[in-house]
Amino acid sequence: MNDLEKELIDWTKEITQFHFPRWEELPDFDLYMDQVLNLIDNYLYVFKADKQNKIITASMINNYVKLDLIPAPVKKRYNKKHLAYLIAISVLKQVLTISEVKEGIVYQASVSGIRESYDLFCTEQETALIAIASHIEVEKKQFLPLLPNNTKIENLVVRTSTIAVASKITTQKVLALVEKRNSEIEKNKKMD
Repeated sequence: MNDLEKELIDWTKEITQFHFPRWEELPDFDLYMDQVLNLIDNYLYVFKADKQNKIITASMINNYVKLDLIPAPVKKRYNKKHLAYLIAISVLKQVLTISEVKEGIVYQASVSGIRESYDLFCTEQETALIAIASHIEVEKKQFLPLLPNNTKIENLVVRTSTIAVASKITTQKVLALVEKRNSEIEKNKKMD
């Protein structure tokens, strides 16, 4: 196994153990903007291309309020509902347009409510990450189906969008590792 494969396998172990905070795990107290930014950045660490990139910024949050994607903060404070929206939006915007994200959130919330929709999103995204990782981990030699036969039509939007996110971050990781390996090869050639 070469270094690229080893790093990729290590990363797949990280994403298969990744856990989204469920509704009941989100803070029950109001937060200021900087606290929200830090919390979401910590919650979504596996979705960062590199450590310097930010998952979300204050201007993004302000735009989401203007676009009615999330409710306006109350006295500049954000609650559990804001966090749930922002976590889902931060992940889904990687593969969907903002209008598609909004449509999907509105639809899913109308089907099962915000709490249940958020927890469903978390479960589906974790499942998608595990499914993608199972296609990388050659030792397992057993692939988890990306679209199991028991997929309910009303959950199809969540299931397929979370698979797309998992596929995208995996592609980004592979490309980053290839770039790293190529840089090391070039560096070694210059030293010779």
